[in-house]
Amino acid sequence: MATSRAPLRFTEAVHATVSESTKSGFFFDFDGTIAPIMRDPAAVFPVAGAVERLRLLSGLVGRVAIVSARPAAFLCERFAAVPRLSLFGLYGMQTVVDGRVRTEAGAGAWAPVIGRVAADAARELPGEVLVEDKALLVALHYRAAPSLRGAVERWASAKAAELGLREQYGRMVVELRPPIESDKGTIVERETETLARAWYFGDDLSDGRAFDALRGREARDPAFLGVRVAVANRETGDELARRADFTIDAPEDTPAMLDHVIRAFPAAPYAG
Repeated sequence: MATSRAPLRFTEAVHATVSESTKSGFFFDFDGTIAPIMRDPAAVFPVAGAVERLRLLSGLVGRVAIVSARPAAFLCERFAAVPRLSLFGLYGMQTVVDGRVRTEAGAGAWAPVIGRVAADAARELPGEVLVEDKALLVALHYRAAPSLRGAVERWASAKAAELGLREQYGRMVVELRPPIESDKGTIVERETETLARAWYFGDDLSDGRAFDALRGREARDPAFLGVRVAVANRETGDELARRADFTIDAPEDTPAMLDHVIRAFPAAPYAG
């Protein structure tokens, strides 16, 4: 889906952001964007330099946020060194406010259902499938056995239909979550209402909704600038990259791109 405006040059995007620094925001997915994708989700940490760049950036613009399928408590642990960072976990079903995790009204009631799904998945799916119970969301990872994709997707679809859950497909994972109207797009749409510039960095299919939110805001407000950055990967193909303004090759490239942004600010602290 193409944007209505002319192709954006990186220097133009940076200059526009610096000129409206207090009304600019940067939003990041976690896995595959500022952290590697790994078989063991608990072993994942941000790539070298990412936390420091987010800390510097948060002192230069109006808002910096992580928008992730990870639980908010996990994000708090990984980004404790960035106090001004906004954290949205489980697709926005959890938010960190004053250091405490808040769960969206209505989501908590689904915890027993999600617990049942996690137990059923552990019992019924092949042992090569990693069942990650996130309390309000179950992730079914088949990275260790890609050939099981069809079996995992069929099982998830049947369970979603049975219990009224929503399916979210990602990089060698299927997630089952409550039918709550919250995703990366709704978060970005809400959090950019008062901003004049907003960047979103993502790598997966669910990040497309955030891209759409920025595009929708541009259509409603020609003065608004949305900048979409895709982290390329073979697992999702070029679908997200084709919708992006800029593409980088790996999560390890994200800090380097942020360096260019940070250094454009007058008297900006040195990064990199």
